Amino acid sequence: MPEQAKTNTRVSKEEFKAAEPGLRMELVNAQYDLQSADFPVVVLIMGDDRLGANRLLDRLHEWMDVRYIDTHVFPPATDEERLRPRFWRYWRELPPKGRIGIYFGAWALGTIADRINKDLSKRQFERRIEHIRRFEQDQIDDGALVLKYWIHLPPKEFARRMKKADRLTTAQVDDLDWEIYHHLNKAEPVSRRYLEATDTAKTPWTVVESTDPRYCQLTVARSLLASMQTRLAGKTPSIPTPKPGVFTGDDALSKVNLDAKLERNEYKRKLEKRQVQLNKLVGQAHQAGISTVLAFEGWDAAGKGGVIRRITGALAAAYYSVAPVAAPTDEEKAHHYLWRFWRRIPMPGKFVIFDRSWYGRVLVERVEGFAKPAEWQRAYDEINDFEQQLAEHGMLVLKFWMHIDPDEQLRRFKAREQTGYKKYKITDEDYRNRDKWDDYVAAVNEMVARTDTDAAPWHLIPANDKPYARVKVLDILCKALKKRLKS
Repeated sequence: MPEQAKTNTRVSKEEFKAAEPGLRMELVNAQYDLQSADFPVVVLIMGDDRLGANRLLDRLHEWMDVRYIDTHVFPPATDEERLRPRFWRYWRELPPKGRIGIYFGAWALGTIADRINKDLSKRQFERRIEHIRRFEQDQIDDGALVLKYWIHLPPKEFARRMKKADRLTTAQVDDLDWEIYHHLNKAEPVSRRYLEATDTAKTPWTVVESTDPRYCQLTVARSLLASMQTRLAGKTPSIPTPKPGVFTGDDALSKVNLDAKLERNEYKRKLEKRQVQLNKLVGQAHQAGISTVLAFEGWDAAGKGGVIRRITGALAAAYYSVAPVAAPTDEEKAHHYLWRFWRRIPMPGKFVIFDRSWYGRVLVERVEGFAKPAEWQRAYDEINDFEQQLAEHGMLVLKFWMHIDPDEQLRRFKAREQTGYKKYKITDEDYRNRDKWDDYVAAVNEMVARTDTDAAPWHLIPANDKPYARVKVLDILCKALKKRLKS
């Protein structure tokens, strides 16, 4: 792909000086217009010319209002970043709507460098590329303007620069440039494969030759400006919105045995036994650096809170955290819906419990119309990739649907209304949601069918009987932890 760049391109000093004032003004105006827009701008700058890319970054900072740019140059991962899934450091730095995020090297540089250094096998390299394609596609689908620039210096020009540097010992060239120069032959096939694999219709690479810095800087700045102006004018290509089909897969909920029960004496005995076992297993997982992510979904009044309390009651407070998921805040709405969940991913050895989760996109947001059909339809693949990355990092990921029938739900609603400390749990919204029971059943069945994976399996828990449900969840959790520790 680098050969696609225009070659022998030159811009005179006079031409550069003539273009600069107007370009700077238009870039700043576009930034100000962007502040009231409903999309962010993600700019990735990468290439085989480190010096040229640095000069470009400095020029963009000179020409634009840096108050409205978030620039991220990722050094080697910190201890905290190494202990998280790789894309954690990128997700948490994504710009909100109305801002520009510039990423220097970022996920592209890290992936290419890891392959060159043989920290990634060929298979792992291709797998990382799949995650990158999904990551970039997620931002596009969520409305972001994603622009990628590969700053390319032809090998002959690179050699000429290094010979000149060797003769003049210029301060602009350092040991890293010499290392890049000496490894060009090794890096070229890896970079080429990366470019080809991540150059998609929606996230294409713009390859810009950097032999002449003035040409490179004007070309990228003009491309950035034109893309922003086009998007601000609402002239983006229209993408057909698929119509949601009728799910015809397995009716998983109908197979849940809601008659399952546990006698009170047996419940007390089993609960105590499982809690003791869980405490021991979580302690071992903490020592082994194995983190656990639990996601609880279910009907209103299905008993999620009671199950979570039986889990946390067995754990030391230092080992776990509970993340109750409510309606997104304004800050969360300004980002991709997975952003707030990536930020809560635990450190090794920690235990996090999500009381409702990222599945809200394909449940309540789908049924209540908060998400467009195209948004919740693509969410299945987005969620599967998210959970796959957690599992690849060594995390144990388990998901529970707490299932009750409509009659049991109504009985619990009435009981809550008669209990002083539970009255706050019942609202008119809870009763209104009962009218959409069949819609939620369809959504749950499709969710389970499309996101039940080896990396993150679903467990449908019969919860008409609370004691049975609590012990059942603890049973599954203990077995999964024990298996994970053995592996």
